[in-house]
Amino acid sequence: MRKTFFYALILISSISIGTLACLKDSTKNKARLQVYLTDSPGDYEAVNIDVKDVMINVTGDTVNGWQSLFGVHSGTYDLLKLVNDDDTLLADAEIPSGRLHQIRLVLGTENFVKINGQMIKLETPSAQQSGLKLNMQQDVVDGVLYKIVLDFDVAKSIVKTGNAKYLLKPTIRTLLEAIGGSIKGVVMPNSFQSAVYAVQGTDTIAGTFTGSNGGYLIKALAAGTYSVHYHPGDNTYMDSVRNGISVTDGHTTLIDTTVLHH
Repeated sequence: MRKTFFYALILISSISIGTLACLKDSTKNKARLQVYLTDSPGDYEAVNIDVKDVMINVTGDTVNGWQSLFGVHSGTYDLLKLVNDDDTLLADAEIPSGRLHQIRLVLGTENFVKINGQMIKLETPSAQQSGLKLNMQQDVVDGVLYKIVLDFDVAKSIVKTGNAKYLLKPTIRTLLEAIGGSIKGVVMPNSFQSAVYAVQGTDTIAGTFTGSNGGYLIKALAAGTYSVHYHPGDNTYMDSVRNGISVTDGHTTLIDTTVLHH
């Protein structure tokens, strides 16, 4: 598997080193965020919610500071199937590192509760139609993978009115945790690109290229011990490997400069 990954890196490099350099620059100072939806049970047969978007605020500007996460899995979810630690992935995207102030869950209008075999539409108060804002106030670090669990309390979120209507007033508990780390270092000489990849056993887990200064960052690695392999773009230099590199959740492991030799 490592060979396959390596050859893919070399093929990409031969197509466009300049393009890769631009892509590398565009992903600097980024953390990775996964958003999951789960449920605390309620006394209903089904509770379907219509998820349209997941947005974050990393600026602190509560009016104009919102941005949608890339690749949100919009759709209808039955919350009562998301119990017993069974959750669903709503989004998996890179976000700017720094301060995560708020997250917003934007729901559509097709929300229903099932009672005695009947699907009853849930009305949404107008104040929440722009999305439910949840305060986070958590720092996120470059190169680290984070998981947010949105724990939807069904029993508190559905309110029966006096005229036999049902309101959806979401009550959600949030939990942000770091579930991965990263490896960072520098390769010399830096006059050419080198492929760098993190390996456990015989499996290549992730990889990248060095930048113009010889620096590299392998992101979103699960906690554990890795060997880091270096393959120089100049074939007059030999491959190199660093063993016993430990990665812990929420941290970036720094490797001292790796010097390649002829």
